[in-house]
Amino acid sequence: MNRPAEGPTSVRFTEEMKGHVSFGELDHERGAREGRESNTRLTFHLTIEVGDLDRFTVDDRREAGARGWVGCEALGGRLPVERGAFNLFVEGDEPGLKRMLYRLFFRDGVGHPLTLAGFKLVRERSGGHVWRDTSTLYVRVLRGHVEEGDEPGAEVVASGILRLRPLDFARQLATFRASGPSPAGRIAAVGRFDALFLGQLWRVYGRTFAGARDVPAGVRRRIWRWTRR
Repeated sequence: MNRPAEGPTSVRFTEEMKGHVSFGELDHERGAREGRESNTRLTFHLTIEVGDLDRFTVDDRREAGARGWVGCEALGGRLPVERGAFNLFVEGDEPGLKRMLYRLFFRDGVGHPLTLAGFKLVRERSGGHVWRDTSTLYVRVLRGHVEEGDEPGAEVVASGILRLRPLDFARQLATFRASGPSPAGRIAAVGRFDALFLGQLWRVYGRTFAGARDVPAGVRRRIWRWTRR
């Protein structure tokens, strides 16, 4: 009797980032600064799901789905994400540089299509600001639903910076879940995702990563467990 083929094992977690943007601004730093002065806040709350962990680990683009909402009073309040993507540790244009990418399609309060395009930069450098790099997202809101290759010609509505706060990260650590046909596979899946995430950071920062002062306690515990496997 043939056994039915097992399906993929998936991993999901919830992430919330908050910050400020400025409308009509192209520069991220200036947009964040002017957004703080005008109290123009932007938040997103996402559930990020790796649908097939085996495929994800060998894919150079490491793309996962993202669903949830974007919140900005100036755009109409809490706005559902119609389609979203997250890419983990995509190779950058220079040695020692990796990027984490976010692309969220949504609509403003009166139905106009918008895209939130964001990136985190993880780069090898002296001092190894691990937490700052992995918790800082440079964002732009673009007019229309803009795919990655079409971004250079898109109209920029607003720019700024979002950050993952240590308390929000502590909550995020408790949201990791796995699904799949095998109980053993589900148990191991979160650990496999940890190994991928921490292993990539280790490649960039080396031992600076383990000793970085700005890394929250929850990440330190995961580093400690991972390095002792």
